[in-house]
Amino acid sequence: MARSKPEPMQVVKQRRDATLNALVGGVPYIQFLDITFDRRGDELTGVLNFDDKLIGNPFLPAIHGGVTAAFLEVTAVISLSWSHLWPLIESGELSPEDIEAGNMPAFPKTIDLTVDYLRSGLPRDAYARAYISRAGRRYASVRVEAWQDNHDKLFAQASGHFLMPQLKTE
Repeated sequence: MARSKPEPMQVVKQRRDATLNALVGGVPYIQFLDITFDRRGDELTGVLNFDDKLIGNPFLPAIHGGVTAAFLEVTAVISLSWSHLWPLIESGELSPEDIEAGNMPAFPKTIDLTVDYLRSGLPRDAYARAYISRAGRRYASVRVEAWQDNHDKLFAQASGHFLMPQLKTE
C-alpha cells in the first residue's frame, strides 16, 4: 500500500499560524488588550503588548491588576483551546477559513481563577505561558506564569479550572 506524500512543512506552519490568528482575532477583548501569541510547535507564549491604556497607577507606573488577570486568563483559555483543538487543526478538519466564516469553536469556560500578584507590572511588554496540569473531556486545570524581562522573576501567576467544550463528533 502506497503512503501519501506528507504535506510540506511550510504549508503545515502556515495552517497552524493562520488558525491561531483566526482564534485570537475572533475575540474583540483580546484585540482591545493587544494580546498576541508566539507559537513554537504546539507551545504558545502570550504577549501583552504594552500601551499606555494598560496603566492602572500612573504614579508608579504599573500595569492595572485587572489587565494582568485578564492577560493570565486569556493565555490559559487560548492555550487550552489550542491543545484541545490540536488534532482537528493537524488533520485539517478545522481550518482558518472555517473560523473566519463564523464557525468559531467553543472556548473553555472559566470555573475559577486565582491570581497571585507578585510584583508591579512595569510599563513594558509582558509574557505568559500556560502549563496544563490536567485536561480531560470535561474539566481542565491550568497554571499560568507571567514575566517581563526575566522569566525567573515572575510578576504574576495564576491557577484556574475550566469547563472544557465538547468536540462535535459527526
